[in-house]
Amino acid sequence: MRKTLPLLLILLSLNLPGTLAQEKTPGEKKFGITFSGFVKNDFFFDSRQTVSAREGHFLLWPSAVRNDATGKDIHARSNFNFLAVQSRLTGKITGPDALGAQTAGVIEGDFFAQSNANINLFRLRHAFITLDWEKTQLMTGQYWNPLFVTGCFPGTVSFNTGTPLQSFARNPQIRVTRTQGNFRFLAAALAQRDYTSRGPDPANNQLTSVSSDYLRNAFLPDMHLQVHYSQQDTENGTSFMAGAGGAFKTIVPRLSSTMGDNTYKVNEYVSGITAIAFSKITLPAVTIKVQGRYGENIADVLSISGFAMKETINGITGERSYTPLQNITAWGEIHTNHQHWQVGVFGGVMENLGTKESMSDPDNPVYGLGTNIASLYRVSPRVIYRSEKFRIAAELEYTVAAYGSDYDSSYTPGQTESVANTRILLSTIYNF
Repeated sequence: MRKTLPLLLILLSLNLPGTLAQEKTPGEKKFGITFSGFVKNDFFFDSRQTVSAREGHFLLWPSAVRNDATGKDIHARSNFNFLAVQSRLTGKITGPDALGAQTAGVIEGDFFAQSNANINLFRLRHAFITLDWEKTQLMTGQYWNPLFVTGCFPGTVSFNTGTPLQSFARNPQIRVTRTQGNFRFLAAALAQRDYTSRGPDPANNQLTSVSSDYLRNAFLPDMHLQVHYSQQDTENGTSFMAGAGGAFKTIVPRLSSTMGDNTYKVNEYVSGITAIAFSKITLPAVTIKVQGRYGENIADVLSISGFAMKETINGITGERSYTPLQNITAWGEIHTNHQHWQVGVFGGVMENLGTKESMSDPDNPVYGLGTNIASLYRVSPRVIYRSEKFRIAAELEYTVAAYGSDYDSSYTPGQTESVANTRILLSTIYNF
């Protein structure tokens, strides 16, 4: 705390008048930074145990049934929590032009941390630089994964913004955006940091590990292409946007294989594609959003996904081939646009399509997130009241996950058992 306080005082002082006064030639833009953010407090209650992050704050889905020796479900226990870790500080930086482009930067952090072990500590959220020419923008740094479309995402009170039905990840990246009339074209190359792929644990190939190594060891970054179309009628207060895109990612599950007393170098990889389509319609009274997604091996964006061992292709070295798990999701949302009151509802579904190619044995290792869930759906109505910089919001989030067993050669879960969780969430938010 003694080290953090002086640092925060220095950062805040950068926004005081005269602090950044510099000698400059006429017409030259002066460096500056402005701060914004919010303080948010969340109070939530769950009807059963959940699969979630940060002490239950980031909800994914209800935990599967876990019976004790007498047949009682251990996970059928409600719980609650109060947290303020989503509170956020953003610094927006402006400065002189460079390379004929307007320059800007953003650095943003919150107290959400990367794991329960360091929750409440300040962590990097976004940090990127932009160069803007007349129709082209170059962005480098950590920002939203392009599958999280910032112009069309769920406006839920919950921080999960509809995850796992909505892609959720922030990635170090290089992104180029080109605007041509009503169209915008996006191309990006991504690495991984806080949101990473899953694969074999080096110490035990049957267990799942989480690491950026799987992508870093591949021959190219996570590649994305998108096209957006938008138009706006300011006189009537209406707007429309629609778009589609695709992504291609290859990861390397293992660099070596141990067979008996010998270790061999192996050449293993698994590739997957993702496709999305989305639309947003803004009318004077309401806003409507929809999105559909097909994904292969996208556990890194917190989807129910992963990959499986297809077969052993070399009996001496133990080298394997793999096949990605597929899923399809769809979600929609509608909310009112009143100045003070917003009433809305979000809903979505997910279907696990199993592996892209058949496995040689249903008992082959499978790596990923929620791979034993056959399907999932969620409905979450909300109401938000705004008064100047203050907001109070309430949301009911009902999520049902169908857990399966008795897998076939495509690892499609059978004999499903559905479990449900109801979350009641109350939030207070103060923007500054």
